[in-house]
Amino acid sequence: MQSEAKAAVLKRLNRIEGQVRGLVRMVEEDRYCIDIVTQVSAVRAALRRAEEEILRDHVGHCVEHAIASGDKKDQRRKISEIIDVLGRSAR
Repeated sequence: MQSEAKAAVLKRLNRIEGQVRGLVRMVEEDRYCIDIVTQVSAVRAALRRAEEEILRDHVGHCVEHAIASGDKKDQRRKISEIIDVLGRSAR
């Protein structure tokens, strides 16, 4: 992972970690269920954004490197990995 992308992803994940700790407190404090569900949805959205950022870096670095290398086997593997991970996240 490129250092700039890594720093941004770590910052985002730390923020998400704080959101999850907030969810724990909400449950412990018996907060209103809909408020908790709303926050769970916000965490899922934040995780999706982190995932997108990681994938963007992967395509911009790892896949780009495979294409530039001319290694057809590596190119196919990288594309297959992306298709697999996108298929899993769509479920």
